[in-house]
Amino acid sequence: MNNKTATFIKIINTFFLSAVILIAFTAVAIAQEAVSLQNTDCIKCHKTEPVSIEQNGGLHKTAVGCVDCHTEHPPLGKEAIPDCAMCHSGEPHYELDNCGSCHSDPHQPLALQLDDNITTACLTCHPEQGKELQDHPSKHTEVDCTFCHTFHGEIPDCSVCHEPHAQGQTSSDCLGCHPVHQPLTIHYANETPRAYCTPCHEEYGDLMNKTTTLHKTFTCAFCHRGVHPVVPQCETCHGKPHSAAQHKAMPNCLDCHLDAHNLAK
Repeated sequence: MNNKTATFIKIINTFFLSAVILIAFTAVAIAQEAVSLQNTDCIKCHKTEPVSIEQNGGLHKTAVGCVDCHTEHPPLGKEAIPDCAMCHSGEPHYELDNCGSCHSDPHQPLALQLDDNITTACLTCHPEQGKELQDHPSKHTEVDCTFCHTFHGEIPDCSVCHEPHAQGQTSSDCLGCHPVHQPLTIHYANETPRAYCTPCHEEYGDLMNKTTTLHKTFTCAFCHRGVHPVVPQCETCHGKPHSAAQHKAMPNCLDCHLDAHNLAK
């Protein structure tokens, strides 16, 4: 065999080998494309998870699909169950351990299963409420968040724990005076009914019922305005109705009138 023939055979072999390799890679690529899973494939076997996502999936429904989280599937891959941190990171809440203790079903992540003694985890998303409770101590400070909020997003009715001041009061009425996370910081409107005040201030309620003065026509909040427990000055409404000499001799109005709730004349 001469040199030209040997060179020609070598070229033919190289070309043939390259063609075989190209065909092999193409076949593998076609095969991989053929078995690449789509979201629509998942529901063929997994019946309950799509129902959960449809009902209460939140962003797991609208922002991602099955294969965005489940990037592998046995037997070709073992990482079928993703780590939450694959998407959820960079916030204090995502640094907590054991996501599944509250988020028990990742297909409806906000349908939380909550024990009644959780606070720390809640405050990673709701720090303002935690600060209110600490800055304004009350009985509410002494209980855990989930003692009142038994499921995520629940706004409990005050009457679950508290007797109303007056018959017919609703939670909305309670919150008109008592901010829920600082309930002893009491604010109220001037038209707040007297019946909301007198259950705690019964003595003064009785006096107001007995008086025959114009004070009887006012709500408690008309005089005790804005913040509990403010004690108003008579001059705020009455000015100085007597002579200068009398005011100088008796600077304290109640030295004569005894009690603003049942004025002595």
